[in-house]
Order: sequence, then structure tokens, then C-alpha cells
Amino acid sequence: MEKGVILQYFEWYTPSEPHLWVELKENAKKLKEAGFSAIWMPPSYKGIAGKNDVGYGAYDLYDLGEFDAKGSIPTKYGTKDELLTCVKSLHEAGLDVYSDVVLDHKMGADGFEKVKAREVANDKRDEFVSDEEEIEVATIFNFPARKDKYSSFHWNWEDFDGIDYDNTTHRHADYLFASKQWDDEVDDENENYDYLMGADLDFSNPDVVEECKRWGLWYLETVGNDGFRLDALKHIKASFYKEWIADLRQKTNKELFTVGEYWHGDVNRLLHYLQLVNYQFSLFDVPLHYNFYHASHSMGAFDMRDIFKNTLVACSPARAVTFVDNHDTQPAEGLQSFIDDWFKKQAYALILLREEGYPCVFYGDYYGIAHNHIASKRDMIDEMLEIRKDRMEGARHDYFNNPDIIGWTYEGLHQNGFAVIMTNARGGSRQMYMGESYRGCHMSDGKHEVVISDDGIGTFLVDDGDCSIYVTIE
Repeated sequence: MEKGVILQYFEWYTPSEPHLWVELKENAKKLKEAGFSAIWMPPSYKGIAGKNDVGYGAYDLYDLGEFDAKGSIPTKYGTKDELLTCVKSLHEAGLDVYSDVVLDHKMGADGFEKVKAREVANDKRDEFVSDEEEIEVATIFNFPARKDKYSSFHWNWEDFDGIDYDNTTHRHADYLFASKQWDDEVDDENENYDYLMGADLDFSNPDVVEECKRWGLWYLETVGNDGFRLDALKHIKASFYKEWIADLRQKTNKELFTVGEYWHGDVNRLLHYLQLVNYQFSLFDVPLHYNFYHASHSMGAFDMRDIFKNTLVACSPARAVTFVDNHDTQPAEGLQSFIDDWFKKQAYALILLREEGYPCVFYGDYYGIAHNHIASKRDMIDEMLEIRKDRMEGARHDYFNNPDIIGWTYEGLHQNGFAVIMTNARGGSRQMYMGESYRGCHMSDGKHEVVISDDGIGTFLVDDGDCSIYVTIE
């Protein structure tokens, strides 16, 4: 994955027409030529809202757009045949495919059953606020449209440990089923953050674990993906995924690159989780995203020397997937923390034009988000991808010793290096070393021109609140 770049190929408001799988198939060659090496595809199975489900309201993981369930045959992104054709085209173009996995919960049950349960406090999940009572819950999943094709496993309340709705009283509350306990090895927010939404899978149940393993192997054999993006890690027993991914790698004899979403701004939580899973996969660098967010919203007060402080890419670069934004951070979504437009160039330069970490570009930045009237940054990102591919070579020299203006240079090979200088406040200049082989060379960012001195140093300029990338010119 040297110089590899992931493209997250969806955003929250991706329309259901035309089908995304068809669009992605048609763009495969262009994306490879642009400099992407892998595609993170959205959840490809049937959700509670059928063709209108983004994919995180997981219903039937074996329905890849094949069965008439939840009001449609296709998922939001297309049919099973379109999915498989898309993956084939991506592989033919030389792109890896990472599939989104949602195993935390199920939604859209096929039936209800009565179960004994107790209500727990929303902010203290280990604290009961009611006596044991009988409630009616949506925990019967027998998938009548599929008729046991691919799997005959039927789910009932014993396969879950809790839910957030009593159908008898029509009351929303968090319930823990009798004789159950929340899974351990989860985040300690709310004392125990096992429960997130829907019918929560009980990963202490061996039948559940085995069915998830069977599904994972079936999915790999059916779709032919090269790895996974794991959803909601902080809500799932860590040892489950440690065992799950090891089992799939052993059975397929494949690397199966895997990145997980452990959404926490404290890098120590991420480092602890990596220890728990024996560093078997990577994590998204959420702390770095929040540094970008604070820098873009601080009115110039953020100290740019600290942009990598307490981030995963600084502490464990080999396990860091860096990103600027994603479908959860975009406007109006649950983790909204969208990077302001003026700082997007700085943020993408910090992940694409340095070798540490495995960068991930967001569809909503690359193509724009029509729903929120957000313009495409494709030209800017394509320019960086080209520089990353062709010029990011040789020695790097960092200049992170000014609170407002930071920069770095790559010497490259045969005078094909580059220099980056950026600010989140007032503009200015920095002297940075390019290498003695550059003496007398002219470099430009399209607005300013620099002549490199005999000792290999240039005085590079940047405008207020901007990021400049200098390359050699004739």
C-alpha cells in the first residue's frame, strides 16, 4: 500500500438513482488513473428502509440486492448483479475493494416476541431504573423473502442482549434482556457502550459468533472484496473482531486489509483498542480529524505546530487511516464536525502529501454534496494525488516551529520534488531547504515564484488562510 490512497465512494445523501454500483463501475479506470488504489464501498446489503437505506440500518446481510424485501429488490446502491459487476471492474482497473461491515445490530425485524427485561439508564447502562417486566420486542428475523437461501439461521431474542423499544407500550427506552448482560471489552462511555441502536447482537452467544463468521466467509467468496471497513467498533466486544478477522484470514489465506471505526477523540482509547485486537487491523485517525476541525474553526487561534499532536498517525502511523471528513461528519449528520471549506486544502495536503498513514478521501469532498450545496474539490485533490504519485520521493524536511505557518519539502528525484507551506491565520513566508541540487531552480505555486539559492534554500510565500504547493518550473 505504498503511496496508496482510499476513496470512500459514497456520502450520506447519495441518491438511489442512478445506482451507485453502475456509476462506480463506469468510473473505475478514471479513479485508478487519478491515483486512488482502493475503494471503500458502502454497506451492500438490505437495510430496514430498503432502497432508501444508507446501509447502517442492517436487516439481512445475505441480501445484496437479490430479494424482494423491505419494499425493493435492489439496495440503495443497486442489485446484486450490479455489485458483482462493479467489483469485477474495479479489480480489472487495479483497485482494491474494501466492504463496509455492520455487525453491531439488526433492524426491521420480521416479527415480535415477549421477553423479560429491565430498563437501564441512558447515560449509565449498568444502572437499572425499573424492575423486571415483560415487553414485546422486534427480535424475530427469519427473512421470509430469502427463504433460507445461503443461510438457514433464524434470529430471536436469545441472539441479542438489548433493544430500545417496547412494542406493547410504544415506549422508547433502553432495555437489557433478563439473564443477559452487556458485552464487555467495549468503550466505557455511559459506563458501558455496548448498546447503540436496534436489536443489539450478543457476542457472548457462540451461535451469533459462528453465524457472523459464516457470513463473513460467504461474503468474501461471493463478492470477492479485498478487505473491510468495520463499523461501530466501540460498541462491539473487541475479542470478537480479533477472532473474526483472524478466522477469515486463515480460511482465505488473504491479507484482508481492515480498518475500523472507533469513534473517539482520545488517541489513548485508539491505542488501547489496537492492543486489545493485537494490532490485527488499522483504525481511522479520529483525533487528527478533530485537530483539523478545531484548526478550521478557531479563527486562527489553533497552534499549527500541534496539528499532529495526540493523533494516531503520530503515535502508530502503520495503523492509522487518515481522513478529513466522512459520511458521519458531513453537515446535519450524527457526528457533524465538517471541516470548513477554507481549510480543506490544508487538511488534504497534511494527509496526501506526507507518507505517514494510509489516507482516505471522502466522496463528498471529491464530487461535492448536492444536498448541502457543497462544491467539488476534485481538481485540488487530483493535483495532490498526482504530486503524491510522481513527486513524493527522497528526503523530507519539516518546518513545524511556527504557531501560524508550517511547511515541509520533499527533495524528490532529479529536481522533481515539491514544497508545501500553509497557514490557518495570516500569510507570510518561510525559508525551507529543497536541496543543493535545486540551486538556481525556479519554483511556483501558480501565484508566487521562488528562486532557490546556491545553498538549496527557498523563501516560500503563502497567502492569508491558504495552502501553497510549489513545484519546479522551466
